[in-house]
Amino acid sequence: MSSSRKQVAKGEDMRKEYDFTHAVRGKYANRFPKDVVMVTLAPDVAEAFPDAESVNQALRVLLKAAKKIAPAA
Repeated sequence: MSSSRKQVAKGEDMRKEYDFTHAVRGKYANRFPKDVVMVTLAPDVAEAFPDAESVNQALRVLLKAAKKIAPAA
């Protein structure tokens, strides 16, 4: 194991200003259902969609169009 890997394994790569003394692992993990995928939209794209449902609707239309053009084999 290289020395850089040993440091990562020991946690010595963290900066001193990062204090996770009172951190709670997985504190927000249950906010979303397990099948939710989070993505970041570019600002210009996000501006066009007011909510998640409108994004999903647009993607479903795109999927439907793609299937018509090139049906799955």
